[in-house]
Amino acid sequence: MADKSRKRFGDRKEGRRLRSITPLMAFTPYIMRDRNDASNYFEGEVDITETDRWLREQRRGGYKGLGMLHLFIAAYVRVVSQMPGLNRFVSGQRVYARNEIMVNMMVKYSVEPDSPETCAKVVFEPTDTIYDVYNKMNAAVEEIRSGDTSGTENAANALMKIPRLILKFAVWLIRLFDYFDWLPGALLGVSPFHGSMIITDLGSLGIPPIYHHLYNFGNLPVFLAFGAKRMETGVNTEGQVVHRKFVDYKIVCDERICDGSYYASAFKYLRYYLKNPNELTHPPENVVEDIY
Repeated sequence: MADKSRKRFGDRKEGRRLRSITPLMAFTPYIMRDRNDASNYFEGEVDITETDRWLREQRRGGYKGLGMLHLFIAAYVRVVSQMPGLNRFVSGQRVYARNEIMVNMMVKYSVEPDSPETCAKVVFEPTDTIYDVYNKMNAAVEEIRSGDTSGTENAANALMKIPRLILKFAVWLIRLFDYFDWLPGALLGVSPFHGSMIITDLGSLGIPPIYHHLYNFGNLPVFLAFGAKRMETGVNTEGQVVHRKFVDYKIVCDERICDGSYYASAFKYLRYYLKNPNELTHPPENVVEDIY
């Protein structure tokens, strides 16, 4: 058995190259060179009637502000712990398994509508529970809202001091360096375009989810958006009128990292955990490693 923790020639700072994938999968990034060429679009809905009650109980129990954002992230982390192919990425026309689970999210500096926003990048362990997600996300948001400029903003400010034509050349160099894994780790650590998944909570704005495009720069393979809660009225099997609460979500994903069957299974797991949040209160029994 090969040592997966040992970095080998061809690996990147963010992950290890997958050497046992099929030739067709290895060849696909040369045909679909950009992430937008390889974007698949998925939409789903989940009945959160019982989930919403569970969240209210948790908030009454001391987890102030625990909501759908934490639940979506915790569910995603749990899915990755069992289906690590979801945490792959494509860089330089090669497929890699990411070393860590890094979730990106845009965060406003304050609750004011016209407040500027920046990117929060939070690293999770595959064994994290929803309470771990809650604590890590709250710590990241609190750090941003403490008044200090984020690393993402500092990098953007430095780049925007460069004259326009030179900046255009600098961005070309950054793309070239990213292709060959020459970007410094410090820059990768603040880039909003590198990570496992980026998520946006449009429910906080009171609107439905959108299909958000993937970025050709960087290596983010998944963009998840979820919308506001909505009510539906129906009739149950006993002929009684019932009111149910739903949340819609949309996912744009890079088809080069795994096949459609794999994604379908991952999305089913995601929906299961959204409907059964109590499963996320304890670590998984085992963590599945990606192929080598």
